[in-house]
Amino acid sequence: MARTAMINARTERELKNDVEAILKSLGLSTTEAINIFFRQIALRRGLPFPVEIPNEETLSVFRDSEDGKGLVVCKDADDMFKRLGV
Repeated sequence: MARTAMINARTERELKNDVEAILKSLGLSTTEAINIFFRQIALRRGLPFPVEIPNEETLSVFRDSEDGKGLVVCKDADDMFKRLGV
């Protein structure tokens, strides 16, 4: 059996609960997900996703969407594709 090491970390309770529910639906435990994440870091020699600070235009869009500004509401996927011209 491989030797193991303990990791102690703190996170927000609601975030932990949300993430654990998602992982459960994927059939993964928190430990398995952390091990996948760590293996990807080791393989890529860095984070397995880009980490960037959004520019002001992107931040403005985030703020507007959080406030419900400029959103287009569609009845369903067909309505969305019709509005997009697809």
